[in-house]
Amino acid sequence: MFLVPYGRRNKGLANRPNDVFNIDSLFDNFFNDSFMPAFFAGDTQMRVDVKENEKEYIVEADLPGIKKEEINVELNNDRLTISVERNEEINEEKENYIRRERRSGSFCRSFYVENVLEDQISAKFENGVLSMVLPKKEPGMNKKNKIEIR
Repeated sequence: MFLVPYGRRNKGLANRPNDVFNIDSLFDNFFNDSFMPAFFAGDTQMRVDVKENEKEYIVEADLPGIKKEEINVELNNDRLTISVERNEEINEEKENYIRRERRSGSFCRSFYVENVLEDQISAKFENGVLSMVLPKKEPGMNKKNKIEIR
């Protein structure tokens, strides 16, 4: 009897292939199952909340398992970009075996934020959450461009 984990995200037992000896589907299922970290599976989209009030933008990005040194944040031409590049190497040598693994990957998200005081941006990274406050140059100023229709 086989134990097959019940996958989340609508990947129930009914969606599994019937041929358990199909090696390609075995590896596909292994790397796409919910017990694999999202960083190494196909889901490389970081979860980000962007809030705006009259005085500032507040950005919170969930980056579990990421180190502070692997995060890069840039503001260029009113575009805030959060990117992560991760390279992991495991070398384990015991008496009767050697285990070496390498994993690498990267992902990023960009957001349009205007009217920001670049020299007053604050950011902190705690418990896998990147929190940033981007103060606005002129509080309460909402730039609206009315387009004339001819």
